[in-house]
Amino acid sequence: MKKIHLLIIKSFIRPFIATFFVMMFILLMFFLFKYVDDIIGKGFEWYTILELMYYQSMVQISMALPLSVLLSSIMTFGTLGENYELVAIKSAGISLRKAMQPLLVLILILTAGSFVFSNYILPKANLKFYSLMFDVRNKKLAFLIKPGVFNNSIPDYSIRVDSKDEDGKMFGIMIYDHKGTNGIPKVILAKEGELNKSPDGKYLIFDLKNGVTYEEQASSSGVYNPRQIMYRSRFKETQPKFDMASFDMQKTEEGNFGSNTVMLNLKGIERKQDSLTKKMDTLNINRAVTLGNNFKQSNIALGYTKVKIAPKKIDKDILKNIPNGFRLQSVQNAANIVSTMKQGLDYGAPVQEDLKGEIIFTSVEYQRKFTLAASCILLFFIGAPLGAIIRKGGMGLPVVIAVIFFLIYHIITTVAEKSAREGNLNPVFGMWIAFIILTPLAVFLTYKATVDSALFDVNYYKQFFIKLLRIKQK
Repeated sequence: MKKIHLLIIKSFIRPFIATFFVMMFILLMFFLFKYVDDIIGKGFEWYTILELMYYQSMVQISMALPLSVLLSSIMTFGTLGENYELVAIKSAGISLRKAMQPLLVLILILTAGSFVFSNYILPKANLKFYSLMFDVRNKKLAFLIKPGVFNNSIPDYSIRVDSKDEDGKMFGIMIYDHKGTNGIPKVILAKEGELNKSPDGKYLIFDLKNGVTYEEQASSSGVYNPRQIMYRSRFKETQPKFDMASFDMQKTEEGNFGSNTVMLNLKGIERKQDSLTKKMDTLNINRAVTLGNNFKQSNIALGYTKVKIAPKKIDKDILKNIPNGFRLQSVQNAANIVSTMKQGLDYGAPVQEDLKGEIIFTSVEYQRKFTLAASCILLFFIGAPLGAIIRKGGMGLPVVIAVIFFLIYHIITTVAEKSAREGNLNPVFGMWIAFIILTPLAVFLTYKATVDSALFDVNYYKQFFIKLLRIKQK
């Protein structure tokens, strides 16, 4: 038994490691395609991009791990079935259930590790990734000056070029210097130029050749006058300098993102959810008190006593029950009360809606900590029986079947999560609905595999239809 267990475990570990890294590579490529405009062409150091990809790879484990378990389990038992090793194991009196036991223990260990990862490591990875991604998106364009487009990357300057060659030399240059005297811009036109860094790296030097500078004289009052004198000076070569400090990527404090739900563990989510619930209760109490005060402060409540008086029956037309001299005043008072109540409701409704959405989101993220771990077990009990049934190894049919089942799982989870976040589904039910739907399928496939069912055998269905046709012909 120990040799068979080692054989099955070795057969599982090799494809699992291979598929895991393949999935991680594919998901990282998707990430690069999605954020290529935010990363490429901004003058980042290579280690900044590697750091960003490292944190993103930690985030993508939540999707790569379940898919790797599903694919490797199909490949493992498919290869054993294709090489008749599974038949030899069963002929030795070892059932499929017993053959799956060592892998089940391994999957349980992997499940516990994935829960620890999602609760302690993933929040920190999200914090690092989102803070760094925020800095990347807010970093200004360093050296990307596109022909025919004004570039405002440098504060107080607007630069436009007509064309640019492969060596970086630019032609038809126009520079607006907005730091001119009293806010009057200075215009620099040059036939050609080239951007270079200063030796200390603190300044960006624009080597301009054969150009003209236009500058208007400022009035004594500091007000722009179109009839003021304009000075024009020609130059063969000039070198305006721009401060490079505006191009440096500023590191944002990670604590600014620490309260985000995806960057909290279970205890942090519980504390945040409790705080949000208290805020919601306080808001509802304050709104109820405010609405009650609107009635008590109105003229309707004048003469209020603790003496119990029998309620007066009012007909459908309320105005007829009010004396003629007080009807206009009563209508105005009622309109003021309604207006005040509407203002209070309009002010509190968006706040209440935001709090409700935050509470739902915390519930979703709380359940996600468990669904990542549970998905490994579910997909294993789908993949292992499937591999035993189809009896095909390698990267062909198992990959297709694994992708189909994972897409089913992922689509159900995504749609249910979206519905839960919109308030259409209970957050707990929405996050676990994929397991509720696919668990009977896992039980059915496990049963079919243990009884050696030919569920995916094409020849079996051919023989079945041939027999059916023969019966009809008779």
